[in-house]
Amino acid sequence: MAPAKTVKDYIRTIVDFPHEGILFRDVTTLFSDPRGFRMAVDQMLHPYAGQRIDKVVGLEARGFILGGAIAHQLTLGFVPIRKKGKLPGAVISEEYHLEYGEAVMEIHDDAIQPGEKVLIVDDLLATGGTAEAGIKLVERLGGEIVGCAFIIDLPELGGRKKLENLGMDVHILCEFEGL
Repeated sequence: MAPAKTVKDYIRTIVDFPHEGILFRDVTTLFSDPRGFRMAVDQMLHPYAGQRIDKVVGLEARGFILGGAIAHQLTLGFVPIRKKGKLPGAVISEEYHLEYGEAVMEIHDDAIQPGEKVLIVDDLLATGGTAEAGIKLVERLGGEIVGCAFIIDLPELGGRKKLENLGMDVHILCEFEGL
């Protein structure tokens, strides 16, 4: 009898994408498999079962897929945090550093009410810059973060440690070595 598949078994690696020397961890193969996708969603929300959560926040872009599914499963509202200029209406912004430059994330200024409990989700945690920007945006609106859940961690890049140093509960489904 073959061993049961894990979430990691559904993720493929694409060599030299988007640049030479990069090992891209592609979750689209996980998302396209009904068992794999269900497994990932269930495992991401499991540590938070029974906790009060008011909103699920997804970080652009694959965090939208996961966040929407988790919010649906928990019967909660979903809030996107997007790249600058993608949201209509009044927003607040947060700059953050990328490996090669800077970027800006935004959230609607009325998306989170003070005191709301928030779960932040995304597919991959690398340096933690995007997640940190999301945390700052939620906190500026008065939200209280119950946790940050990711499918993949790239431990060599230090994102998990960065978020834990901010006092965040970080839940990871699997790790990949290398960049």
